[in-house]
Amino acid sequence: MGEFLSCGRWVGLRGSSGVAPAGENIPAAYQRVAAFLVVVLFWSCAAVAQQPGQAITIIVPYTPGTGPDTLARLLGEEIQVRWHQPVVVENKPGASGNIGTQVAARAPADGSTLLLAASPFTQNVSLFKSVPYDPVADFAPIVHLTDAFMALAVHPSLPVTSAQGFVAHLKAHPGQVDYASPGRGTVHHLAMELFKLATGTDVKHVPYRGSAPAVQDLVGGHIGCMFLPVHIGLPLAKDNQIRLLAVANNERVSVAPDVPTLIEQGIRGVDIDFWLGMLAPAATPVATVERYNSVLNDILRTPRIADSLKVQGFVAVGGSAHDFAELIAKDLAKWRKVVRDAGISPE
Repeated sequence: MGEFLSCGRWVGLRGSSGVAPAGENIPAAYQRVAAFLVVVLFWSCAAVAQQPGQAITIIVPYTPGTGPDTLARLLGEEIQVRWHQPVVVENKPGASGNIGTQVAARAPADGSTLLLAASPFTQNVSLFKSVPYDPVADFAPIVHLTDAFMALAVHPSLPVTSAQGFVAHLKAHPGQVDYASPGRGTVHHLAMELFKLATGTDVKHVPYRGSAPAVQDLVGGHIGCMFLPVHIGLPLAKDNQIRLLAVANNERVSVAPDVPTLIEQGIRGVDIDFWLGMLAPAATPVATVERYNSVLNDILRTPRIADSLKVQGFVAVGGSAHDFAELIAKDLAKWRKVVRDAGISPE
């Protein structure tokens, strides 16, 4: 007698000829064994990525020390402790996040590879003529992890202490101040382009390959200004290496209560969302996505983790995979409009 079960396919019980004789009843014991094997193999197929000891890789398409990298390492440590599986964070920066994102899109869809993405994941589609991934077709959203906040920063050598004063300085010196970004299409880039539109100023863009060199040149005075995440800028501002003029948010940020918003200073239309989320390759089993969603939500709800994120300028979000999918769809439409209104030509 032959009996076979395979993922997604059932090959029934047969006699020695391969076909059960007409009218023959399958013994009850065989039926119970078959039912048991169906259940066991269904779950082994659906949760193939959760085999004990299998390494998990979180790809971060940005340089070490950035917000996404910090968050990936924090979450990776927690998953490793809870699941007793090794977790490795791989930084694959370049092309505004496109390089690492492409690597993740092409990874095996077995739950062993994740992508920690940021807002450029959706923005790049409108900023580049060719993007090596489809943010919807190539990925399975897992969870919206956190939101962060962007701040307008300048080098202390600039004689300004407020956003209004900065605008006045730029208008008095058109085209003479450079601004940095970690690359074309990053939220840092779009934030400054919106700032230019909102204020009628002229600032020259100098794109870098990653956040670290961009921030280093701002600190070194080689660049006059940039938008950067609050959690990156705050410690530098406390050491007087840079000056934070405003946050690009509707209200002040709890970790930097003394930094006013752009709106408070009369500058509107530069409210920048900066989200971070976890995704997997598109064909990853639903059961695996749900397991990751559950553990990541649990981690984000842990008071110690939430407090740690808050200190770094993150706000824990969480939610369902469906919620995150809706955010991605909404963001794709939003940034298409922003790029069009800002007159930014795709490259």
